[in-house]
Amino acid sequence: MTLEDRREARRTALLRAGIMLLGAPAGPAVNVRAVCRAASLTERYFYESFADRDEFVRSVYATVGDEAQAALLGAVASTHTARARAEAAVEAFVELMVDNPERGRVLLLAPLSEPALSRRGMDLMPGFVALVHDQLSAVDDEVEKQLVAIGVVGALTTLFIGYLDGTVAASREQFVAHCVTLVMEANRSGHE
Repeated sequence: MTLEDRREARRTALLRAGIMLLGAPAGPAVNVRAVCRAASLTERYFYESFADRDEFVRSVYATVGDEAQAALLGAVASTHTARARAEAAVEAFVELMVDNPERGRVLLLAPLSEPALSRRGMDLMPGFVALVHDQLSAVDDEVEKQLVAIGVVGALTTLFIGYLDGTVAASREQFVAHCVTLVMEANRSGHE
């Protein structure tokens, strides 16, 4: 391994530890020592990649946000019908956020309690809205399409938060089916 490869491997290990700590079931528990301990690295290597704790937390959040957007884009890229796109997108997001709940808690719950992320949830929202917007083929009016996309993202975000924090009691299958129906109904709103 080159020096750069080792440095990147250490950064990846720190980010992986950060996902587990920022997405902990009891809430974010991130400090430099805990991250280094979880990654089996010294603080020297932490500061090799990150200026401070807040930059690290934002990097962990951005990593999960990028993973989520890539998963959604990949899911819809290989589909040809609105239903297939809705099913693929919901399933991809569930796999990333629910089947790996620490990632879901990082993306959806951590911004609610972690000061370093106070605006980050809002920063990612336009990317998710644009993705939904592009899938609303049945909605012709651009203003209506934008309103529907924002509403769908808001509704799905709230549903996923509730599912992750336990306030939404549904089986995984019920949850996926409901989210797909929500997306499909939003797309039909253009014909009413």
